[in-house]
Amino acid sequence: MFSLGSWLPALPGLAWGWALLDALLQGLVGACAISVLCSLLKVYLYIQCTNNPERQAEKEAIAAQRPLLEPLHVLVLTSVLALVGSRVAALVVLEFSLRAISTILSLGKGAHSSSQLYLLCQYSLGCGVSCGLSFLLEGAPHRSWNLALAAGLAGLLALHTRRLARHVCALYELHSRARYCGICILLLAAGHGIPRLLRNALALTFAVADLAAVELINRDFLSTGEAVRFWTPLTICYTLLVVYMQEESQQSTGRGLMFRTVVVRMGGLFILLLTVGRWTDILHVFVSLLGELWCLLCSGVLLESCWRQ
Repeated sequence: MFSLGSWLPALPGLAWGWALLDALLQGLVGACAISVLCSLLKVYLYIQCTNNPERQAEKEAIAAQRPLLEPLHVLVLTSVLALVGSRVAALVVLEFSLRAISTILSLGKGAHSSSQLYLLCQYSLGCGVSCGLSFLLEGAPHRSWNLALAAGLAGLLALHTRRLARHVCALYELHSRARYCGICILLLAAGHGIPRLLRNALALTFAVADLAAVELINRDFLSTGEAVRFWTPLTICYTLLVVYMQEESQQSTGRGLMFRTVVVRMGGLFILLLTVGRWTDILHVFVSLLGELWCLLCSGVLLESCWRQ
């Protein structure tokens, strides 16, 4: 027994169909990972606002129910992550890793909020999960079944964290005062540890994703010379981008800065791939730009709360 469609005749159309199915399942796992991240951050920020009487307006904005937005968010991200090729996804992961290291080094100076960094990594997290799955399952005889299982588990986790966020936004204040809800009592005692939990989970995810990204990029080169001609301008470009974004973040804040940063990052990647990439990479950069902008638009309320914090 091999892949999901191994018992069918070896037709080109069927092979393309199973490849598309695998891409959609990978995208779904990445979208569910983003959904889990946003739900946990929503819980954390809501609890922080509840403990501060001056942040009642923020609390109400976070608690506002958007029943159609969350499924649409997952659907759009699944489509975007399925369309983005592994090469561009790997470049997005490596770029965010450099940016995250630079940001973490500046956290001690009070330049950023860790919660804001977690929100800004949404699309990069989806690309990282996709890269990791591509690398770990490459050549696996049961690839489609493994992806289906991973998508099912990721969907269950995303569903439960979304329910947790709804429960907290609706009943946390009442239950934390009455002390009869186990979930709310646990969050009352240990809710401040959510950022540490996310930090550890994201560090592990991006460690695996970085290794997978380097391997996915290097497998396209036939010689060391080709690899050097690609990695040298890439390193220079990413270093200049990180320096530019650090200077911008010190001079201004707000949603406008976030959108400018996304455009500059994707513009730099676009120019780089015009020189050393393929035409499909150019298309995938535009898809990645849409994914980044979509994540920022959907998490606007949470980003506002981070800035005010």
